[in-house]
Amino acid sequence: MTIPRSMATTLTKKKSPPRRRAAIPAGWNLRRAGELQILEAPAFAALDWLVHGFSTRPGGASELASSNGEPQTKNDRVLNLGFTDWDARARVLENRKKFFHALGADKLRAVTLRQIHSDAVHRVDSSNAGAKGEPQGDALFTRDPGILLVVQTADCIPILLADTKRRAIAAIHAGWRGTLRRIAAKALGRMQMEFGTRPEDVVAALGPGIGRCCYEVGSDVARDFDAQFPNAREWFDGPFDALASGENDPNWLPWLTMKPPGHQPLPLRVHLDLIAANHAILTGAGIPARQISSSGYCTACRTDLLFSYRRERTTGRMMAAIGIR
Repeated sequence: MTIPRSMATTLTKKKSPPRRRAAIPAGWNLRRAGELQILEAPAFAALDWLVHGFSTRPGGASELASSNGEPQTKNDRVLNLGFTDWDARARVLENRKKFFHALGADKLRAVTLRQIHSDAVHRVDSSNAGAKGEPQGDALFTRDPGILLVVQTADCIPILLADTKRRAIAAIHAGWRGTLRRIAAKALGRMQMEFGTRPEDVVAALGPGIGRCCYEVGSDVARDFDAQFPNAREWFDGPFDALASGENDPNWLPWLTMKPPGHQPLPLRVHLDLIAANHAILTGAGIPARQISSSGYCTACRTDLLFSYRRERTTGRMMAAIGIR
C-alpha cells in the first residue's frame, strides 16, 4: 500500500524539544530558610499583608530512594509535603511544619484540598477553615486573615492570585484537565462575585510545573483543547492539527503502516504548554499580562530542585501557599 505524500508528512513524528534549564526570571527569588529553599514571586513579596511561597525539593526529613533503589544520604533528604505511599506520615507532618515556619505562617490555619483535577472552587472563611476533612476540588479563595490556602503539585501548575485592593487571595491547582475547564478563570470569577474583585487589581504567579519542553500528550488532549480554545494550537508543539482533527491519525489507524502487531511506529504526540495556556486564560479573564508572572522552572527538567511525577513516578509533592496575615 502506498501512503500519499501529504499523509506521509502527517505521519512523520516530530522530534521532542531538548530539555533545557530555564533561568529564574528577574524578580523571582529562591530564598534559603535553613535547609529549605522557598521560591517567591516579586509581586507577592511586595505585599506586606500576605505570606506566600512555593516549596522545592531540598531539605526536609523524607528519604526518597534514588533511581537505582538506594536511599539518598542525609544531606539529600527531601521536603515531601504530600501523604504518599512511600513516605511516613510523621515525616510529612514534620516537613509541613518546617515549610510553614519558613513562610512565617506558623500561626495561620492551613487549608488543603483533596485534589481531583476538577474545576471545583471553594470559599474558605473563619467559620470553616478548621472543618474536619478536606473539601474535594482544586481551588481555594478567601479574604479572611489568619488562613493559609495550600495546593499540592508535582507537575501540574500551581497558581496564586492576590487582589491588591480588596485583599483577597486564591490558590489554584491546574493540570491539563483543570486548565481545559478554565479553573483559574473560575476562581477569579468567584472572587469577583463574592468580594467585588476587579481583574485589573489582581496579580498572579504561576509556580513550577512541567514545561512545554517535556510535557508530551496525545490526540485526546489535543482534540479537547481544540474544541474549547480557538487559539489552542499556539500552546502546542508537534502535529497538533493532525491530532486535533483526527484525520489520518495513526493513533487510530495503525493498519496504515502495514506492519505486523508490535512493530507499528509509536503514536504521534504533541507538547503542551500549560503555562502559556493558563497565562492566556488569566488575561482573557481580564488580568493585565504585565501582572502575571511565571517562575520559569520545568519540574521534569529540574528534578534536582523540584519533584516531577511524569519523569520520576515515585516522587514527592510540593506546595504552593498563600495567606493573609
